[in-house]
Amino acid sequence: MAASRTRHLCSVAAALVLTAAAPATAASASPAAPEGLREVLFVANNWDGTADVIRSTGDYAKIGRIDVIPDKAARMAEINADPIKWIYFQAIRNSVGEGHDQFADDMYSTPDGRSVVVSRPSFADVVSLDLATGKVNWRFPVAGYRADHMAVSPDGTRVAVSASTANTVHVLDIGTGKQLGSFKTGDKPHENVFSEDGKYIWNMSIGEVNTALDDPGWDWTKGDRHITVVDATTYRQVKVVDMRQRLDAYGLKDFSDAVRPAVFSPDASRLYFQVSFFNGFFEYDVATDRITRMKTLPKNPATSEDRTTWVNDSRHHGISMNPEGTKLCVAGTMDDYATVVDRTSLQEGPLVTTSKPYWATVSGDGKDCVVSESGADQVTAIDFATGRKVASVPVGDHPQRVRLGHVQADWTGPGGN
Repeated sequence: MAASRTRHLCSVAAALVLTAAAPATAASASPAAPEGLREVLFVANNWDGTADVIRSTGDYAKIGRIDVIPDKAARMAEINADPIKWIYFQAIRNSVGEGHDQFADDMYSTPDGRSVVVSRPSFADVVSLDLATGKVNWRFPVAGYRADHMAVSPDGTRVAVSASTANTVHVLDIGTGKQLGSFKTGDKPHENVFSEDGKYIWNMSIGEVNTALDDPGWDWTKGDRHITVVDATTYRQVKVVDMRQRLDAYGLKDFSDAVRPAVFSPDASRLYFQVSFFNGFFEYDVATDRITRMKTLPKNPATSEDRTTWVNDSRHHGISMNPEGTKLCVAGTMDDYATVVDRTSLQEGPLVTTSKPYWATVSGDGKDCVVSESGADQVTAIDFATGRKVASVPVGDHPQRVRLGHVQADWTGPGGN
């Protein structure tokens, strides 16, 4: 009886720890920009090494463009002089890069709106760029040979970046580039999320996504994939969530447990996440530590059912939530659409035709979902209320991450260009 009570109390304590650690990452409508600053959306154009800066609401018109690889000659000289670095550079180009180099994966601006920090997969680094001059402020080479998704702390002073080939997340001072700490993850760390209070970091590892062993029977070859929750001060592990066990309990033994993009409800009680190969998403109850609902979204009849043709194992990649927590927005990547889903009923709205949408975020005023169309080199805004497209604007080659940030109020590009 005592042992049973102890086990129960431990379970409750674990649930409370996990709930406390959960980030409230459903987007909230942004407060007014600090004096002298202008809120914008940064669009990372991965294949051409640029970032477009566009308005965060309304017509989403272009404000300026940044070259995020001003040091390309120096970086290429380093790579060409090191056979191992050269091999990895070529491997990135011919696998996850789909024949292209990956120069701009993720980005965040500094609190003063004077710099932007960018993760550059092919250069295996993170750089800070001066928005006025376009020059490099600092550079941090990550462990291993590839940098990936980032996250910024709520106060804007720390940035976490996944070093995907080293199974490591680095946490850096956004102003100086100095490493504040690091922690180990599952295989191929991907998405990072800070908790709303900045005390915890969640990391999702996705395993091997570049092999052709995509049949469910070979899923075990994809590696150790789990969610790692750490204390953002000590970088010690707080909790590990293995979705394999939760999916099995839900009766989905043939589903991948590679958690892709994810978003929390405003009260942090529910996590909505996508997994490899699935056209849809799941609802996970944080306190009870179980999957509670599953939403299957429509397939595009034109999409091949050959899993090896789906980019980096992702059928759908990109999910966000409106500030009220009533609507989800999903990027149906390989099915060439995006759609708004009612959170209560899980009923999807109109399927808005988009070309390989790769990410979903929320506009500055919280009214629209903004998706990056990597196949059409544009971003498209969809009204959360109606589910209808409201605007599309052209950007650079293969837009991926889209992030809210700030620039100086009169900024139009480095050197005023």
